[in-house]
Amino acid sequence: MENKKPVLALALSGIALFNTCIYGALQFTSSSNVAILESAIPAVTVILSIYLVKEKINKFQSLGILLSLFGAVWVIVDGRLFQLGNLHWNAGDLIMIGAIVSWALYSIFVKLYMFRFPPYGAVLVITGVGLAAMVPAVAVEWIAVGVPDLLRMDYIGGILYLGIFPSFIALIFYNRAVELLSASKASIFLNFLPVVTMAGAALWLGEQITPMHITGAVIVIAGVLLTTQGGKLTSREKTMKVS
Repeated sequence: MENKKPVLALALSGIALFNTCIYGALQFTSSSNVAILESAIPAVTVILSIYLVKEKINKFQSLGILLSLFGAVWVIVDGRLFQLGNLHWNAGDLIMIGAIVSWALYSIFVKLYMFRFPPYGAVLVITGVGLAAMVPAVAVEWIAVGVPDLLRMDYIGGILYLGIFPSFIALIFYNRAVELLSASKASIFLNFLPVVTMAGAALWLGEQITPMHITGAVIVIAGVLLTTQGGKLTSREKTMKVS
């Protein structure tokens, strides 16, 4: 019973709230807006880590976080930064703020609690608890808009992909990265998402990579390298590392 609160914190922040907010946001706003807002997760994680677990961030790491954020946004808008003023912001963007905060909290909870549990078992349990917590939201949605035809082949493929890759494999890797590094250092790698997406679109969809894309990717890489260069462990982290 002593692990009930940590499991609940991990399940609500990383599974229930994050997924509800990010997929809910996409119903109202554009994927570009979501991608831009998502790139703020590392910065929010750092801020919360400083206040909640007293993590120390040196000036080079701070510069790295800002660089990677700038580079991620640069890739998303293809270097046209003034385009940000032309984006249409709406209620979906406010919902996305909930996803940002919940994932930042999840990253911190992973560092604080995940070392207590076996990695695969932990993902199984928090996913189950998170899914149970989402049942009321699913019920409300199905009452409001109707039950989707879950037996459609394209739906089945999408559900299998989301269940296997982002919800299981990526979660295992991310949890391990947070354990080995810190919440702020691991989260900074999320700014590689637009870079990897760009590369994947070029490889599988034949989309063109522009010099602006390459410039943004280099900025992101430079920011990540700066952020992951050292940084002293806090007394709390040292204790967890020994245990």
